[in-house]
Amino acid sequence: MATALVFLLLCSLAGASADDASTANIAASFVFGDSLVDAGNNNFLQTLSKADIRPNGIDFTASGGEPTGRFTNGRTIADIVGEGLGTPNFAQPFLAPNTTGRVILNGVNYASGGGGILNGTGQIFVNRLGLDIQIDYFNITRKEVDKILGVSQAKLYFMKNAIISLTIGSNDFLNNYLLPLLSAGERYTESPDSFVDQLINSLRAQLTRLYSLDARKFVVANVGPIGCIPYQRSINKLTQTECVSLPNELASNYNGRLRTLLTELNQNLSGAKFCLADVYDLVYELVNNYQTYGFKSASSACCGNEGQLAGILPCTPASTMCENRSDYVFWDSYHPSEAANLIIGKFLVDGDTKYISPINLRQLKDL
Repeated sequence: MATALVFLLLCSLAGASADDASTANIAASFVFGDSLVDAGNNNFLQTLSKADIRPNGIDFTASGGEPTGRFTNGRTIADIVGEGLGTPNFAQPFLAPNTTGRVILNGVNYASGGGGILNGTGQIFVNRLGLDIQIDYFNITRKEVDKILGVSQAKLYFMKNAIISLTIGSNDFLNNYLLPLLSAGERYTESPDSFVDQLINSLRAQLTRLYSLDARKFVVANVGPIGCIPYQRSINKLTQTECVSLPNELASNYNGRLRTLLTELNQNLSGAKFCLADVYDLVYELVNNYQTYGFKSASSACCGNEGQLAGILPCTPASTMCENRSDYVFWDSYHPSEAANLIIGKFLVDGDTKYISPINLRQLKDL
């Protein structure tokens, strides 16, 4: 009897050790951002910014081609990066009712279509989760992990395992500063430099708050060439080879300041590593040299309705859709296709300092 009890006790300890080891070795993705990386949080909001209808998700194999709330035909950049880093499962939306218990140890997605760095951004969509609210929700997750792992192990888990990714800022220009006729618009009352100052100061406080919650490994994406998206090209009636200059100039201004901010935080926040994902140059490279990467179009939306480049209205069941989604850089009027996301994600995981610095995400994971 004593031998049997010892055997059972050893089995129990072995099981616990294996579980702790698996937790210690995984990379967990905690995703913050906007519709570029929303995994379905907006499905649970009363909002005009939704992607829960077909043909969105048509190539998302995990759902059998059914829409999940992702604003693309398949996986987002965050999904692809998580896979590349060996995360066992996609980070689930925070607002989904089944995002509870030990599943959160694989990471959680807080991103929301229409969300921005500033709380006022995206008012046109009625409801969305801004970055401050997303961090509030991360704080809730943080306390849940304390309960699951214990306080000391939870702190170690977030410092060692958690990859904190932020893909945000586009809406602060497209659906705030560049919408001067709406109450949220800042363009007529604030200079571009002053508006960018506001963004950077807000982001500094937000990243510092995440650090105070034991986050240590960060990747922050800059704003892409938003003047090259089909929507901007369509409403400005540009040719397929032109981009709108003002949005790109605003993005470039912000991106330069973001690089300086991350350098500052790397110097001042002990034990943290902030990586800059240069999405602007990556997407600009795809747009300008799309044929090199196997695409047939870098100006038109694969799924859309109105305008020369099908870039005016969102993707819905009534939209026209291209035959081969992998031929297009853009899925709809705003968002890259899964094929483009795959290229971007691979550069970020294993690329050199041209697009991800000071180290790539695999190196960040292994720190």
